[in-house]
Amino acid sequence: MLFVGSLGSLSRLLEQVLIGRVLSASVYGRVNVGIAVLGIASTIAMLGMKSGIPRYMSRFEDDRDVRGAWLTGTLIAIGAATVLAAGLLVNVDWVGAQFEEPVSPALLSLFVLALPFVVGMESVVGGIRGRENTIYRTYVRDLFYNGFRIVVLALLLVAGFGAVGAGYAYVVAAIGALVVGTLLLNRLVPLVGPIRTHAREMITYSLPLMIASTVSILLSQIDTLMLAGLVPSAAVGVYSAAYTLAAGVAVITSSFGFLYFPLTSRLDAGGNRGEIDRMYKVTTKWVYIVSFPAILCFLIFPDDLLLAVFGDYARGGTALAIVASGFFVSAAYGRSQDTLSAFGYTTAILAINVGAATLNIVLNAALIPIYGIDGAAIASAVSYASLNGVALGILWYRSGINPFSRRSTKTFLLLPAVLLPATTALSTIFTVTLVTLFPFLVVAGLASIAVLAVTDCLQPEDEIPIELVEDRIGIRVPLIRRYIPEANGDRDD
Repeated sequence: MLFVGSLGSLSRLLEQVLIGRVLSASVYGRVNVGIAVLGIASTIAMLGMKSGIPRYMSRFEDDRDVRGAWLTGTLIAIGAATVLAAGLLVNVDWVGAQFEEPVSPALLSLFVLALPFVVGMESVVGGIRGRENTIYRTYVRDLFYNGFRIVVLALLLVAGFGAVGAGYAYVVAAIGALVVGTLLLNRLVPLVGPIRTHAREMITYSLPLMIASTVSILLSQIDTLMLAGLVPSAAVGVYSAAYTLAAGVAVITSSFGFLYFPLTSRLDAGGNRGEIDRMYKVTTKWVYIVSFPAILCFLIFPDDLLLAVFGDYARGGTALAIVASGFFVSAAYGRSQDTLSAFGYTTAILAINVGAATLNIVLNAALIPIYGIDGAAIASAVSYASLNGVALGILWYRSGINPFSRRSTKTFLLLPAVLLPATTALSTIFTVTLVTLFPFLVVAGLASIAVLAVTDCLQPEDEIPIELVEDRIGIRVPLIRRYIPEANGDRDD
């Protein structure tokens, strides 16, 4: 799961690096405005079916119900995407003129044209997720949609297409991913055959999530759009570079969550909330462990990292450290929103996301005019941390599920207490470059495991996420297993 998410994150990072290095900072900023418009529009058009499709598919056994759940969600989402795309195309000149530096209608039109195909691809990935298959998801979203898009983008940039090359790349990759994904999903469940639709219950479940998802995507995109309306495009480009790197922390928790959601939904249907609590504690602990080397790098070497990856974007180092901190705190709370969604608490998710988005908008409006990109970074960090923190509080209150046990609490405290001072001291003689980045992350990861092993923070339950990864990739992970103690009946409650 971690490999899956990391692959997707790496491909998106490569795309951003390619655009940032080939185009100027101002043009790079305008391209990211187009990407933000596509992200927000696709989230609205999905109408919450990104969660609705896998939730209902994972709960049904009969192929007629499984097929009907997927078809219901897909038709609703693609229909909404088509209507929304038509409305945006008619008003594309007006939309492009709303920013500090107007965005080309030709560029925006291409991202809007990609909308129905992106939504169709997301519906297919939702179906694959509902069948609990990570390999096909990797093929569709990470290798084809993200990977193939980079190839197309590189060819178009070399051919001199400039910024519009990014728009064409999104259209071509989305169409291809939709076709490939549909063929692969058909292997998991025959898409042609008798169906039993579940429109009413799926819409009832998904509509609150649509609003919540729209608000959630605003958390990741509203800062870009508000920056574009308040500061020059070059500053938007610098912030986008910092945000792209910081999102590497968030992708770790989302990687664990790809299978976590359908598994939790199935366990809840069987009344096994005790098992869910156990899984929540362990997965949250390992999200924290795996992401800790990255946060060390972002906090101690932000300028070096931006310079190594993007080139002349080092002035975004403070923003990188701030946003990464917010993502890390949010990840440390665990998959609280996924768990609430699996339990059917969609109204609570809606309220949480609306509150966080409102906070984000208010903070951006107050801080960007004063602090520029650093103000946008503070707004994003505070909003993300608040969002998942409140979600955890509601989950804990309603079900008793939380990430804290004796060993996990020690883990949360010991890693920063030991490794932050050590890394700060190291920074006086060490610089992160493209050559030294990977060795640093490996050494920091091994140091994290060593600290936990000698302080009795590892437990038999830590085999759960490792087994999930091994089952999906077909490879054993002996290096970590050797430090996990044998089960002896002593539970870590």
